[in-house]
Amino acid sequence: MTCSAAELRRLDAIIWAMIAFVAACMPIATAMSHFRIAPETYIAPVGVCLILKLGARYYRAWRDDHNLASALEGAAQLIAFAAVGAPLSYMAASCALPLQDAAMAHWDRALGFDWEGFLAFMHRSPGIFTSMHLIYPSLTPQIVAGVLLLGFTARLAWLRIYMLAFIFAALITIAVSAFLPAEGPWLYYGISDPASAMPLSHTSWPVFFGLRDGSFRLFMGIGSEGIITFPSLHAALAVILVAAFWPVPIARWVAVAINSLMLVATPIDGSHYFVDIVAGIVIAAFSFAAALALVKWLAVQPAALATRYAPVPGSVPVASYPAAEKAVVGGL
Repeated sequence: MTCSAAELRRLDAIIWAMIAFVAACMPIATAMSHFRIAPETYIAPVGVCLILKLGARYYRAWRDDHNLASALEGAAQLIAFAAVGAPLSYMAASCALPLQDAAMAHWDRALGFDWEGFLAFMHRSPGIFTSMHLIYPSLTPQIVAGVLLLGFTARLAWLRIYMLAFIFAALITIAVSAFLPAEGPWLYYGISDPASAMPLSHTSWPVFFGLRDGSFRLFMGIGSEGIITFPSLHAALAVILVAAFWPVPIARWVAVAINSLMLVATPIDGSHYFVDIVAGIVIAAFSFAAALALVKWLAVQPAALATRYAPVPGSVPVASYPAAEKAVVGGL
């Protein structure tokens, strides 16, 4: 399957429209509740996005370099969505619906998972515990690497599929977390010994409870905490990253190895029940399938493209069309 440059721009427009919709939720939340926006935390994301967007326009219109233009556009979309997506999760947590930890712990037991036993194993294996500390934060650099790699290797349609799947997964997990909030197994099982190695996600606990009791009401473009327990967005993105890197042979198995380890690290360092991870994997599969279906629906097949630009009497010759409109790019 291939996409023309026009279809790629349509996909970018859809992605930007979704980002704009999420961003519009913030002023609505501030008007209807006690949330306030910290404008200084948005200066850097907005500035970087504008630079990347202008760079993408320059390389698309003036240099005819669709690979670099797509990489820059994707990076801008990634930064913009991260800046507005985290506040959306804060809105979800502020609904303060009853915590569902007891149900999640029950689902774990029903599936045969023993979270406390897994933690005990990690404590008996300090080397493994330390290595998991290193693997778990690899999500952010992997997300950025995915955009750049797909752009520079000319997998431009796949790059849009990746971005759409990323956004779909984030929005679904945020929506579900509003109705099924949880504090996480570390707190539910009462593991608060200062001598214990704490999960990397422990800094989110004060924010999560502040959102629930109303003491924290701040939207930040930089510095927001990941507060979602069920489903695990970390697990969903681990699967999406493997799918994103799959078309690149040199990166395929590296992604499988790193993200398999990240899934192992997620229950402890992410303070997630095992059922959170199962749900995240299911959401990842759905999100990627939905993104792929959308791109296929918009894709222009070679025959259709030829028909579109077939010369007719009195028409402008095909050769005079802009190269960006004629080219079929972004093969999957």
